[in-house]
Amino acid sequence: MAGVDVQNPLLGETTCGSLLHQLQKIWDEVGESDDERDKMLVEIDQECLDVYKRKVDQATKSRSHLLQTLADAKLELSTLVASLGENTFVGFSEKTGGTIKEQLAAIAPALEQLWKQKNERIEEFSDVQTQIQKICGEIAGSSEGAAGNQGVDESDLSLKKLDEFHDQLQQLQKEKSDRLHKVLELVSSVHDLCAVLGIDFYSTVTEVHPSLNDATGVQSKSISNDTLTRLAKTVISLKEDKKQRLHKLQELATQLTDLWNLMDTSEEEQGLFDHVTCNMSASVDEVNVPGALALDLIQQAELEVERLDELKASKMKEIAFKRQGELEEIFARAHIEIDREGAREKILGLIDSGKVEPSELLVDMDNQIIKAKEEALSRKEILDKVEKWMSACEEESWLEDYNRDDNRYNASRGAHLNLKRAEKARILVNKIPGVVESLVGKTRAWEEEHGMSFMYDGVPLLAMLDEYAMLRHDREEEKRRVKKDQKKMVTEQQQVNPNTEVETAFGARSSPGRPLSSNTKKVGVRSTANPNGSPNRRLSLNQNRSVNRDGKVKPNSPSPLKDAASRVSGTEPAPTTP
Repeated sequence: MAGVDVQNPLLGETTCGSLLHQLQKIWDEVGESDDERDKMLVEIDQECLDVYKRKVDQATKSRSHLLQTLADAKLELSTLVASLGENTFVGFSEKTGGTIKEQLAAIAPALEQLWKQKNERIEEFSDVQTQIQKICGEIAGSSEGAAGNQGVDESDLSLKKLDEFHDQLQQLQKEKSDRLHKVLELVSSVHDLCAVLGIDFYSTVTEVHPSLNDATGVQSKSISNDTLTRLAKTVISLKEDKKQRLHKLQELATQLTDLWNLMDTSEEEQGLFDHVTCNMSASVDEVNVPGALALDLIQQAELEVERLDELKASKMKEIAFKRQGELEEIFARAHIEIDREGAREKILGLIDSGKVEPSELLVDMDNQIIKAKEEALSRKEILDKVEKWMSACEEESWLEDYNRDDNRYNASRGAHLNLKRAEKARILVNKIPGVVESLVGKTRAWEEEHGMSFMYDGVPLLAMLDEYAMLRHDREEEKRRVKKDQKKMVTEQQQVNPNTEVETAFGARSSPGRPLSSNTKKVGVRSTANPNGSPNRRLSLNQNRSVNRDGKVKPNSPSPLKDAASRVSGTEPAPTTP
């Protein structure tokens, strides 16, 4: 080290060699020994070595720091590239040659660009995640989001991950739209139901959630699960309320209609409750008029029913007698005898005693009417045949009178009409035995099925038919006897006076003005009034009739069936006039 002469430009001409030369001069002047001089030179060499070592250490540390910095930069670069995804930073190629500082200088712009891109990507992620958290919070019913305010995961900022978040956001936006649409539908249903039921819509919907009021914007309405659930329950509750109110209103409308029908209420008075009766047969979905099921309307109908019930109690006698009249009319048409006076006295007694409710009495009478209609229906077929039989008997009676008229073939007024009627009557009369036989069979079958006699205006029909058959047989026997007597009389006349003209082989015809013999029997029917007060035709009660010179029937002929019917009914026959 002592022999080295290094010139330092900063020290001018002062160098290690000059300094060593000065030091030797000083040692010479002092008289230092060689050992001291060698020792001091060794110390100087050691001190110089220590200085170099420190500088080398410093340089080594600086290089290590630069290498670490370069390594960190490369790691950061690779981390950013990995975080931002492949093909994110195009155009950078790592410089493998050159000094460390040159490599750091080359990588610095790439890091700066990647950091800028990362910050931009973080903002995009933060924006889309914020929207996702907001919608999730709206669905969950929390303003802070379903899972709190979550930060951006910087480990994966790739476009693929960003697209996944965008897809999730789109799905949530669609779900939000669907939920909002469902909320609006339910709110609309609540509005319509409240209108029909006469309930305040705003207070009802605000109880579910304050944001459902019409004053708030559409996008501000709650779409949470809780809101949807409560809205759905509200709609179900209102629909059930609507169903119950409609059922109640229809019951009231039915009661009103029944009461109006009972008391013959005027159409003008009924028209005051058209808004009640118009929905009497409507379904729940068909009732959409605002206020149609309001409570005050139902209460109004209830009050009217109560008023009519009180009025009905005071008019019960009139209503009951009207029902009784309907029942009597059914029995009269069915030719069934009843005790009219006794039935009416019984109704008066029940009403005056108060032992039976008016409504129960009417229901009982309605049941009687139903049973009477059923009984009348079971008798209809037989009654129709009885009607045909009686009509045939009337024609038979008319034909008997017509055949006794000597002038029936004269060219008098209406003679051709009587001739046509006689032809039809003969055809009809020939069918009488078959009609009677069929009627007897039907009647017996009816009696076996019902276990009772078939009564016709209080007389057993089979007894009437049997009596008719006997009378018809007697009439045929009478005809044969008369014909035999006439033949015998003609024979006697011919024997006494052979020159006497004989009119016919059957004897002379009786004059229309001459009454028939009281022994001649004829079958027919006549019109009478039954015990119920309504007109009917009794088979065995025939008016006496004959035919005048104009071909018209006149009531002069005797009727043996009248005696037969009297015997069947238990009364004495009225005397016939010769």
